[in-house]
Amino acid sequence: MAEQKLISTLKICIVLGISLILVGHYLLVSDLLVEKNSIHGIMFGATFIAIGILFSLPTKIYLTIVLMNMEAKHNKRAQSPL
Repeated sequence: MAEQKLISTLKICIVLGISLILVGHYLLVSDLLVEKNSIHGIMFGATFIAIGILFSLPTKIYLTIVLMNMEAKHNKRAQSPL
């Protein structure tokens, strides 16, 4: 049960990270902040993208490792003789 809770938490972090990346991209492309704040608007959008990458990339790597370990345990149980 603890692994399932961990996996769901990691998936939520990945979705949060990707949504932050998309919001940052939208802010940079839409010129909402760039026209008013010039360089500060660009920095604001880039900050969203950077935080999104910090959420999604390490979480994706860790989730992949956890899922590979679960699969290896499952394969060992399936191959072991009764």
